[in-house]
Amino acid sequence: MPTMPPCPECQSSYVYEDGDVFICPECSHEWPITSPAEAAGAGPKTVRDANGTELHDGDTVSVIKDLKVKGSSSVVKVGTKVKGIKLVEGDHDIDCKIPGIGAMGLKSEFVKKV
Repeated sequence: MPTMPPCPECQSSYVYEDGDVFICPECSHEWPITSPAEAAGAGPKTVRDANGTELHDGDTVSVIKDLKVKGSSSVVKVGTKVKGIKLVEGDHDIDCKIPGIGAMGLKSEFVKKV
């Protein structure tokens, strides 16, 4: 469990997290939560394929595992090439259009850059 920072106003150690802010119950001071990446000024997260190669918008990737299409009896077969990917935030970090299936989201761990 991560340790909470002390209150910047009164140095109390009884700070708690509520949504996207820290709150001090002793002095009622509230301040935004900043992750170490945000504090360092880091840019957007990098998306990497199954081999660790960095992916970019517009890349062509190949599927490395048969993937069932949710809500359908279709399957995306191993070796299917997907052109013109778009990187997005979230669990499925690639938006693409797969030939024969249509638009869908993929996880980067199931593709490799071609």
